[in-house]
Amino acid sequence: MPSGIALLCLHWRNLAMASLSTSEGAGARLNIAAFAGGFATFINMWCTQALLPVLAASFHVSEARTGLTVTAPLIATAMAAPVVGLISDRFGRKKFILGATILLLLPTVLAALAGSFEALVVWRFVQGLLLPFIFTITIAYIGEETSGPVAARLAGTYMSGAIFGGFCGRLLAGMMTSWVGWRAAFWAIAGLTLVLAAIIAVMLPRERLFTPMYGLRRALRAFPLHLSNIRLLATCAVGFGVLFNLVAVFTFINFRLAAAPYLLGPAALGGIFVVYLGGVVMSPLAARLANRFGRRRVMAVAAPLVWAGLALTLAAPLWLIGVGLLLVSSAIFMQQTLATAYVGVVAREAKSTAVGLYVAIYYIGGSAGGAAPGGIWHGYGWPGCVAIACAMQAMMLVVALRHWRAD
Repeated sequence: MPSGIALLCLHWRNLAMASLSTSEGAGARLNIAAFAGGFATFINMWCTQALLPVLAASFHVSEARTGLTVTAPLIATAMAAPVVGLISDRFGRKKFILGATILLLLPTVLAALAGSFEALVVWRFVQGLLLPFIFTITIAYIGEETSGPVAARLAGTYMSGAIFGGFCGRLLAGMMTSWVGWRAAFWAIAGLTLVLAAIIAVMLPRERLFTPMYGLRRALRAFPLHLSNIRLLATCAVGFGVLFNLVAVFTFINFRLAAAPYLLGPAALGGIFVVYLGGVVMSPLAARLANRFGRRRVMAVAAPLVWAGLALTLAAPLWLIGVGLLLVSSAIFMQQTLATAYVGVVAREAKSTAVGLYVAIYYIGGSAGGAAPGGIWHGYGWPGCVAIACAMQAMMLVVALRHWRAD
């Protein structure tokens, strides 16, 4: 846990120093804003994942049902993602990024005040409706306002913010829950979101190269074209599997580690997500390996790494489980990088709607990953969850080997 926080502080220090030491002040500010956008999105998206055993006890609901607090924002994100880009293409960029970050405070605070489990799920759903206005439009902003190596660096900065946000959201929520209860965790997330909104307001330059697009009907007509593009659909299927596995593994491992003989509390469960930081290394490495060896070969390595990691999580020693989770998360982030990058390659036109389609299916996969293994968990425990995750990996590997090719 301390190492993850230290890495986060170091990253922020480096960005801040860059802002002070370079004449490219606007570029340095944009780096900070991109990091803040990714961080704000995913600190809210995943904050309940380490709290599920506590929420089950607090609201007297089944462990599997508490997974709805994870799947609700994913379902909402899947619903909103395809149209967010169209709205932003018409009306602008920064106003939506900043506005959504500020509005995110309301459902986060109301989640802290929820008097029933159903109300908590509703406010998590509302959070999910707002999140695509931050991450989808931030990605579009980066691609529009920058190019070449600058755009690549900004995309990497954004991804680092997203990974750190996902880790810190779980860690902060777990620690606050252990100290003062799960409601205080939401108040802490809301306070941090307010700080991030202020950073975005100050650091994110207003868009300069944005040109409003009025062809809404033309953009919508691109969807039939995408649905006939087998390579794009195959990439969407891989994306579905990526988030399915990530959510399934890191949702139900909480229940295993909260039970005997481990009996981990919320803070310790939040600390388990330090393994996500492996994605900071593996995401850019996957891109370089794909450029050198091809996407299919890298995918053919990543899937066995996931299987090996899942096998280690069946062991009893906690340290072996941790190593297994590190392998799983690192390899899945490799797959995510491969699939996300390939969308822009295989989409013949209307790339923004192709990205919207991919994001929607990606988050539908995450929703399924939080819900589908519930019955398997009750019937077969953690080995059953490992089996379904392994089967999903096999599907992803077959689809990628069959339909991905060099371009």
